[in-house]
Amino acid sequence: MSQPRPSRVCVAAIAGAYGVRGEARVKSFTADPLAFADYAPLESEDGARQFSVKVTRPVAGGFAARLGGVPTREAAEALKGTRLYAPRDRLPPLETDEFYHADLIGLAAFDTGGAPLGRVLAVDDFGAGDVIDIGGPGLRTLTLPFTRAVVPTVDIAQGRVVIDPPAEVIAPDFGKEDAADGDDG
Repeated sequence: MSQPRPSRVCVAAIAGAYGVRGEARVKSFTADPLAFADYAPLESEDGARQFSVKVTRPVAGGFAARLGGVPTREAAEALKGTRLYAPRDRLPPLETDEFYHADLIGLAAFDTGGAPLGRVLAVDDFGAGDVIDIGGPGLRTLTLPFTRAVVPTVDIAQGRVVIDPPAEVIAPDFGKEDAADGDDG
């Protein structure tokens, strides 16, 4: 039932240039915010580029860093939005009941009564805490806070998560695409 774990994990993203000398502004996704640099060289999502990383200072929303092969402000700005990945084997071992967000993508999602809700499409942090997207083909996407109260069970080995959304989030017709969006009847 378990799915293969990704061989790489997204540990940071380039948020743009910082200053005028080629530094990049980097947002960390690691539990210890500075640790992303410890896993360098980091790769772009497509694996086409590798970057050495030297953090120079903390800045609003992350860190300023010198990235190998990024000599100018323009080169750093051109990389805005690039997600940076580290091979899983460079990351520290996980404690019991810990997991990487990448391991959740594709897991089956069920409500607390066992009814299927779809699959985990994404886990993101837009600044106010992690959110989890549940959905699938022909299903509406449900975006929920990724908290222990809303996602009480994460079972990587069984390939599933259990979702306990607030009652007002799940309408009786959840999961069905609107057949007549914008049609008043």
